[in-house]
Amino acid sequence: MAIYFTTRNIPKLKGLSLQARIECITKASKKLTVPEKTFLNLLKLMVLVPAFLLVLRVSTDWTSLLWVALIILLYPFFIKPMQYSIAAKYL
Repeated sequence: MAIYFTTRNIPKLKGLSLQARIECITKASKKLTVPEKTFLNLLKLMVLVPAFLLVLRVSTDWTSLLWVALIILLYPFFIKPMQYSIAAKYL
């Protein structure tokens, strides 16, 4: 399975406008099977749960807020490529 970091890299979407690529990915994402959706949701949880755990540590260590901010900023860079890669086969 190839990993696509942007929709421009998906061969079937070459030459389309950004809006058209987003629509195609949205339609393809709706066709995902239950195990694929579950896998994506588990990935999201694996990224977000540590952020919430770090928020709980704020009372003892304020620098954990910096880590939370970093996790939230990097969230789309981790999740979107996986979503694009899994949905690409339904285009």
